[in-house]
Amino acid sequence: MKLQLALDRLTWDKCIEVLNQTHESIDIIEVGTGVIKEYGMAIVKEIRKRFPSHQIMADMKTCDAGGHEARQAFNAGADITTVMAFSSVLTIQDTMEVASEYEGRVMVDLLEVQNREKLEEISALNVDLVSLHVGKDRQKKGVFNTEMFKLVDGFPYEVAVAGGIDKNTVGQAASGNPNIIIVGSAITKAENYAQAAETIRRTMKG
Repeated sequence: MKLQLALDRLTWDKCIEVLNQTHESIDIIEVGTGVIKEYGMAIVKEIRKRFPSHQIMADMKTCDAGGHEARQAFNAGADITTVMAFSSVLTIQDTMEVASEYEGRVMVDLLEVQNREKLEEISALNVDLVSLHVGKDRQKKGVFNTEMFKLVDGFPYEVAVAGGIDKNTVGQAASGNPNIIIVGSAITKAENYAQAAETIRRTMKG
């Protein structure tokens, strides 16, 4: 089970400060959508240069122009890019094809997806990594909805989970045995970033 740190709603300098203090406790660095909208691919390149041994995910949340946006992410040094499950099948397909060129990966974000028919549709595209994602506006403090795991039950996906996960709810998130747990503000808004990351890592591993 890997820990992915989501860098969202942060300045460039704050992203680097948080990573300098947490990189030993995390497996995957997620450059969040808001950070990418603010600083573009330049910050992905900078993080790749500073942290060459980490996997980097560019959370592009692609909805269209899949091939073009995937190429941007991989050229900047990302290992993983994201595409929304509600996108056109052609968009997901184009993203997957470009990822294959770069030996990269695509995470399909299941935000607001609630039916298994969509999972069957994207499975036919050889998607192997999905994210069970509770959006910022739907998150409830102190609760992680473990019912979400039923959506992907029986599919051969690697699964990431995200949605307001903190030291109190990471155990709930880990109970579904996901491959990746994504944590953002519980670390990036903590007084001690390193301590927060290590506490969450220990809890999810335990």
